[in-house]
Amino acid sequence: MAAAIPDEPAVVFEGETLTYAGLDDRASRLAHHLRGLGCGPESRVGVALERSLDLVVTLLGVLKAGAAYVPLDPDYPRERLAFVIEDARPRVLIDETWLDRAPLVDALDPPLSGDGRQLAYVLYTSGSTGRPKGVGVAHEALVNFLTSMRKAPGFAPGERLLAVTSLSFDIAALEIFLPLTSGGCIELAGRAEAADGARLRDRLRGSRIDVLQATPATWRMLIDAGWTGSPGLKALCGGEALPRDLAAALGARTGELWNLYGPTETTVWSAAARLRPEETGPVSIGRPIDETRVHLLDGQLQTVPLGVPGELWIGGEGLARGYVGRPDLTAERFLPDPFSAGGRLYRTGDLARHLSGGRMEVLGRLDRRAGRSPRGRGCRPRGPVGGLRGR
Repeated sequence: MAAAIPDEPAVVFEGETLTYAGLDDRASRLAHHLRGLGCGPESRVGVALERSLDLVVTLLGVLKAGAAYVPLDPDYPRERLAFVIEDARPRVLIDETWLDRAPLVDALDPPLSGDGRQLAYVLYTSGSTGRPKGVGVAHEALVNFLTSMRKAPGFAPGERLLAVTSLSFDIAALEIFLPLTSGGCIELAGRAEAADGARLRDRLRGSRIDVLQATPATWRMLIDAGWTGSPGLKALCGGEALPRDLAAALGARTGELWNLYGPTETTVWSAAARLRPEETGPVSIGRPIDETRVHLLDGQLQTVPLGVPGELWIGGEGLARGYVGRPDLTAERFLPDPFSAGGRLYRTGDLARHLSGGRMEVLGRLDRRAGRSPRGRGCRPRGPVGGLRGR
């Protein structure tokens, strides 16, 4: 994009703008410095930066060096950050003081390895059900995700996305990389702004924002602050179940509303549905994105019929490589796919059912309904081939 549209805005933050040429130049210089420190394919770089232009520069610089970034939110408890650093073992830790000291000289673009199987990022889960797990996502999974997202929900050159999500949540990958790979612009909201409904409301009123991705909680915060809508806005909602009343409220306030679903282990979003304002009944997560397969299986790991709840298993190009340093847990959750030679399936633990027209509805966590964990060690799905496949 830097060669095609060098002077177009790539990132805007608090009145400052980086063009595509400027972003590419700064990221290339950082990449050369990281290479000199031994950062390359399969090495990890911890990123502990506040939201800023430097944050976007750093992410691209790490990827240009061929390394993988590990988000370290400065607002997280020290104990969690210490655990992630110990577990991920980054070769370099980038914070504000490191950037101030780094000698970033002029440099040409560093050569890229071109191996899509190498790590792009390692993102740690919340740890709500145990110690945090580092999910390793490869370049090919991220590229497949972004390629599909450009088509549906869609992102056009010149469009602007307001980025509100902390880098420690995987959905931030859409907010950073989808605009930059589509010829669009990221309008990066500050931490305080992203958490304040009134300030977000005013930002939407005062800027030409085309796309906003947020959780249901953030959308409710925005509506509660008196936001009456943006007719041209494409609203993306995910990360939690989208209630029908909120879907109706958002549908009436926006140009398009999309409901998105996916675990961290399957690279951000695995299914997408455009919701119409006139819809009633269950809120669908739609169909799988490109190169993604889903199966709904019962307690005996047989394919369930239309309308019958089953556990959701996901396969395809979006699957993470596994859990960093946890081969036992990787083997427990990522299993050989009997429906696709050489493939794998990820067992989500989510209960879902097929609706008419090939759509799906997620009903909640299987362990909460059954009173036990759905993740039996060594289980393999069996039975007739079934499920949905992305385009």
